[in-house]
Amino acid sequence: MTAAALPAPKKKSDLALRSVTGIALILIAMFCLVYGGNPFWVLLSGATLVMSAEWASLIGAQRWQMWLALLGLTLPMFLIQPHVDVPATACWYGLFAATLAVFAFTRNPRLAAGMLYAALPTLSLHYIHEQYDGIDLSFWALAIVWATDIGAYFAGRSIGGPKLAPVWSPNKTWAGLIGGIVSAVAVGFALTLVLHVQPRLAAFCGLLAVAAQTGDLFESMMKRRAGVKDSGWMLPGHGGVMDRLDGAVPVLCIVALIVVSGIL
Repeated sequence: MTAAALPAPKKKSDLALRSVTGIALILIAMFCLVYGGNPFWVLLSGATLVMSAEWASLIGAQRWQMWLALLGLTLPMFLIQPHVDVPATACWYGLFAATLAVFAFTRNPRLAAGMLYAALPTLSLHYIHEQYDGIDLSFWALAIVWATDIGAYFAGRSIGGPKLAPVWSPNKTWAGLIGGIVSAVAVGFALTLVLHVQPRLAAFCGLLAVAAQTGDLFESMMKRRAGVKDSGWMLPGHGGVMDRLDGAVPVLCIVALIVVSGIL
């Protein structure tokens, strides 16, 4: 009986650690979004470089290849520095040029894909942030991801049921997927009433919630193939930066596309 009762405190401890880390990350992100400037740039650049390094580790890239990818990513990150005045498109061209150059040197398409995986969402967030009322729009997009994660986590744990994709992620359930969607729709709609964002954005909440969980599943698949539990170790209770931002990768890219399309 004693042995069977031991796992419960550990789960509570893990939840507490995840919660503290999650709240701290949200507060840091909100500060950087509101303050902008160098803190926001440091946040974006740091996340990009760490995610790229974690990706390289997951695919078993050689160390020199990882460092070459990181060096290549310094170009688009330099171009979004607040004191560098270049057209917004230059950042995207810089990323694609750096990615092609790294691929030409390494002949490693998966490494090049990791550069896009790491930089596209951060460049998207930078682009969203630069829009009129960009702070509110950026917060709305990130809040969708946070709401999806929280809703999926608690619905999955409390309801359980059939597994969503047991081969890739044995802990995720259909109940978690639905809980994440419901949570994202509720939070997204509520925020359109209090933030300076277009109310029509509420129509995209369900799609973005599915995209966030697809990003989560994709990263889980990568970890399963690499035979590791976490992508890294930097975030207590969460693992690596990829573990925390996997859902944000597709969501930020989609929101940037919505902005570019002129729907807003």
